[in-house]
Parts: sequence; structure tokens; C-alpha cells
Amino acid sequence: MERTLILIKPDGVQRSLSGEIIKRFENVGLKIVGIKMVWADEIFARKHYREDLEIKYKDVLIKYGKNVREELVQYLKEGPVMAICLEGIGAIKIVRKIVGLTYPEESPAGTIRGDFAHISKEYANANEIMVRNLVHASGNEEDAKIEIPVWFKPEELHSYQNIHDLISLRK
Repeated sequence: MERTLILIKPDGVQRSLSGEIIKRFENVGLKIVGIKMVWADEIFARKHYREDLEIKYKDVLIKYGKNVREELVQYLKEGPVMAICLEGIGAIKIVRKIVGLTYPEESPAGTIRGDFAHISKEYANANEIMVRNLVHASGNEEDAKIEIPVWFKPEELHSYQNIHDLISLRK
């Protein structure tokens, strides 16, 4: 079983999309093993958007001349965030597929960002605002292993069997 972190960012919570977003993950059989609402402060937001992200976003920084980490930290602090730890076979890839691409205009219909996010990167850059893309999803197993402990203590994560587990155990 694989675990991954999902954050419903402040714009997703403020637009009352949390239930719809959670439903999409549960509908494919992913299991919620941890969930809570957090209002991130500066220190906490910086723990999530760690310094090594500047390396990941180097091309964006060069192209747009922006401090991506600073903007992401500010975005995360704008309101409450729903932190969710999901578990399942291939959870990271499944979640990334459901979430869609980073930029809403590049995300296909049927994905969370394709269906609900609406600010394009061109509009955001022209108006010097952040692209509001509703959710964060761990990019890979390494990121998930770093991010989950930022948001959840071990005792806040639960093991239990859901119907999908029970069906696979019968075989």
C-alpha cells in the first residue's frame, strides 16, 4: 500500500469544494487514513514548501522572475487547508491523475483542476497573481514521505480495512 498527501488549499475550502474533492478520491477506492483542517502560519507553510522546491521550480523562476516559494507560502496561509492522507495501491499516480496538471487550462475535463480551477497561468502572470489550483498532491513517493510527517503525527494516521481491502483479501 502506498500513501500520499492531498491538501485542499484555501481556495478549495473557501469555495466549499472539499466534499466533492474528497468524493473523487473515495470513489476510486482510495482510503482516507488521516484528515484534518489546519490554518497554516508562516513557519508551518515554509515546512511544507521547503527550500529545495526552489530547485524544482528553477525554470519557472528564470522565465517569470518570481519567487515561487514565497508566493506558495503566502497562498497556503490565505485560509484553512484540509490535509488528507490517502492510502491505496498506486495511490500517488491515481491521485495525480484525478487532480490534473498544475495549470487549470492544461488539465483535462474530469480532473479536479480541469473542472473547478479557472485562472490560467497567462492571466495570473499578466495580473501578477498566483494560479489558484485548489489542491496539492504529492508528486512522487519521496515527496509523500517528506510531506506526510509535516502534516500528520504517526498517531493521527489510522489503519483499517475498507470494502476494497476486504474484497482483495477474499481472493
